[in-house]
Amino acid sequence: MRILAKSDIGKARDMNQDCFYVSDLNKDEIKLYIVADGMGGYKGGEIASSLAVKSVKNFVFNNFKKSRKDRESILQLLKAAIEYANMIVYEKSKEDPELQDMGTTLDACLIYNNKVFIGHVGDSRVYRIRKNFMRKLTSDHSYVEKLVKEGTITKEEAYNHPKKNMLMKALGCNSLVQPDLICKGFLKDDILLMCSDGLTNMLRDNEIYNILLKNPDKPVEALIRNANNLGGHDNITVVIVDNIDIGEETKER
Repeated sequence: MRILAKSDIGKARDMNQDCFYVSDLNKDEIKLYIVADGMGGYKGGEIASSLAVKSVKNFVFNNFKKSRKDRESILQLLKAAIEYANMIVYEKSKEDPELQDMGTTLDACLIYNNKVFIGHVGDSRVYRIRKNFMRKLTSDHSYVEKLVKEGTITKEEAYNHPKKNMLMKALGCNSLVQPDLICKGFLKDDILLMCSDGLTNMLRDNEIYNILLKNPDKPVEALIRNANNLGGHDNITVVIVDNIDIGEETKER
């Protein structure tokens, strides 16, 4: 397995409010990968995303061994981890008036027994590439995604919609959160791509896939470079989990 991960401030922001975590394959028994994109005032987004990532990571690591390893139990573990993180961020937002509007997206992927278990809140995304086909595994919790599902606008209209960044759901904004829970196969040679919307607002899915094809050695750097070349309007975070057998972990930060 090969792990590649990087976060970039982009070209327009003063601060990077994205946060990510990747397990160390040489030390950790648990294969856990997390991406969060914070929001809410000066430093609020940075605090929300880092708190959420740390809380989910700690909860999973503290409870995975003693939980059952069937599909439903692992999904419930992720659900509980995200609910715990939501509580931590929400309570933190009540301590300081300057943090009252903070929140974050969150995608947590736990790989176990040839499957990827996903907990998802917001509009950061998880894709799986298998046999020359890239599929989006998560559904954005956004206003424009709601309009697309209702048939009010097309996917192309959604891409350029003035309210494309309006979220319908985020972590830490309310006392309770209901994450999407997803389980998919993760087989040999599959690739998992996790990213914040700083990437997907700049690049369409087919462009992302073509960049991955053309840059097999430095895919994360190539994706970030292309997003920045198109304006880099937001922070850009990319995590790639490449399920190839290379004997040891490769990690890029």
